[in-house]
Amino acid sequence: MNDIPEPYAHQTETTNFIVDNPKCMITSDPGTGKTRACLDAHVILGGKTLVLAPLSILEAAWVEDIKKFQPNIKYGVAYAKNREKIFKDESLEMVITNFEAVNFLQKNTQFLEEFDTLIIDEFTAFKNRTTKRSKNLRKLISYFTNRIAMSGTPNSNTILDIWHPAYLVDDGERLGGRFYAFRNQVCTPKFNGFANEWIDKPGIEETIADRLSDISIRFALSDCIDLPDNITRTINTKLTPQVQKQYNLLANDSVLYTKSGTVNAIHAGARVKKLLQLVTGAVYDEDSLVQFIHQERYDIVMTLVAQRAHSLVAFNWRHERDALVELAEKLDISYEVIDGQVKAEKRRDIVERFQAGQIQMLLCHPQSASHGLTLTRAATVIWCSPTYNAEHYQQFNQRIYRAGQTQKTETILIQAKNTWEPEVYKKLNTKLGRMENLLHILQEVKHGKET
Repeated sequence: MNDIPEPYAHQTETTNFIVDNPKCMITSDPGTGKTRACLDAHVILGGKTLVLAPLSILEAAWVEDIKKFQPNIKYGVAYAKNREKIFKDESLEMVITNFEAVNFLQKNTQFLEEFDTLIIDEFTAFKNRTTKRSKNLRKLISYFTNRIAMSGTPNSNTILDIWHPAYLVDDGERLGGRFYAFRNQVCTPKFNGFANEWIDKPGIEETIADRLSDISIRFALSDCIDLPDNITRTINTKLTPQVQKQYNLLANDSVLYTKSGTVNAIHAGARVKKLLQLVTGAVYDEDSLVQFIHQERYDIVMTLVAQRAHSLVAFNWRHERDALVELAEKLDISYEVIDGQVKAEKRRDIVERFQAGQIQMLLCHPQSASHGLTLTRAATVIWCSPTYNAEHYQQFNQRIYRAGQTQKTETILIQAKNTWEPEVYKKLNTKLGRMENLLHILQEVKHGKET
């Protein structure tokens, strides 16, 4: 008896596209099953495959999907402690490892000689061409006949984000081999008071989409799976007069007086960061010690959590995490935390218990829980504070809004009036708009060429 579920039509189409175009980019939405499509393509293509993925999803996404969809694949997961042993194992047809392995492989290129295919899961990790691991990966791509790069958020900040991932796939054939030449083609410089800021040219998404259309495939989640509606709503709050006074002093004079001492913010970037911290209840001094100011934000969050059976709560600062944990314990609300300190094995256990309905609040740092996790037991995502990172924002929200979700879902944003928080959400929505525009155009251009 075959218990392996049949792939969705869009997954089969993606698999066939990979087989026909083994140097390609998959930009389908989170939750559409890109991993399964890649596994099926690996079986058809044959040979040996290297998967580079975020550490948090090596087991949670790739191993779990192998067990579910392609159990005959002989695979190994290479962590720092066993990396050399796994790469030496000639019996394996697939090696799954995290991005940091690139630096190891640059020094040990002999391990790559038997590989045929490279899969980069969440290729935005390599959008910055100047990082050490990006430079090293660029030196290694020639070892791979097939190169598959995946991300549902390809240009989360600017159109420039797409250049290096595309280069890793096609050696610069479509977007050019020189970054600065590409930047001059697609962006306009604008002086922001400190340096030039490169602004996407109007309509440039159509140009990029046209150049990449032959090596790209994309499916929107809404086109693949019939999901209940998702509603985004904002809860506007006000700081108390005392906290607002402190906020204004820090904003205007770059200084904050607390019970424990004085906190200074010398330059604009530091000041904005500390203002956002202050709104959520605390700031960090020069020694990174937390200076607590107020707790009103956490009372709001926990009221929302208490009213719901299961919720995901996103935090950005450790003082948010600690305050919410303390309140959950006082209110006898079952909870778990997923952040950078939680090991992979414990993370899997937490996810399983949450999906089984045993945990009411899952408290997550969006960077640690934005990829590879299915958390459809929850119908609510609560942002305790905003993030500037559009990729983390969208990916984290997709943890509940994906295949398997049967409830209407909601995304709740908490922001304080007369602070920087509304501006952060505004900038975030601008980034999301640009990203969605490119993805939509890419899909439309490809469809137009095929018809």
